[in-house]
Amino acid sequence: MITEQPGTEQATKAAAPPFKINKVGHVVFYVSDVDRSIKFYTEVLPFKVSDVNEQGMVFLRCAANDHHTLALVPRPNGEKAPADSVRLHHFAMEVDSVETLFTIRDWLKQHGVQFVYEGRRGAGSNPGMEFLDPDGYALELYADMDKVDWENGVSRPADQWRRASSLEEVVANPLPQWPPAK
Repeated sequence: MITEQPGTEQATKAAAPPFKINKVGHVVFYVSDVDRSIKFYTEVLPFKVSDVNEQGMVFLRCAANDHHTLALVPRPNGEKAPADSVRLHHFAMEVDSVETLFTIRDWLKQHGVQFVYEGRRGAGSNPGMEFLDPDGYALELYADMDKVDWENGVSRPADQWRRASSLEEVVANPLPQWPPAK
């Protein structure tokens, strides 16, 4: 049972799991129009189709050698996912730099993508932008998220978060180095 806030000293632990998770493997979305979604993810975003199974589920990859990072499940008759199904706040994907985010922002605007947010929010201090896919799923592209050592778990203090409401503001107001130089 955790008795302290994550990021403070060391959270009290019972028996620690005898393994680590390397990364989030993949996300699966219900989609109302699979062809429209394939077009969005392969022409507006840089995914590639790996496979389509016998039920029409589409598997897409974007990085490394993983077979898929995203899967699309077609809904019958073009329906949206049911209102009582689990909802996703957003799906985040890392890119290599803030400069790349500017390029991506221009590209997405050329493709008529509407932004929900851009800038830097707080915890994690990662600059990024959020937008919606054709079925209304919120996607985030981000860069330069703070790193937290697995063992000591010390995060950047909240007084260094420097929230920003645009990528330009992110660049104009850089953060102090994290972790601090020794």
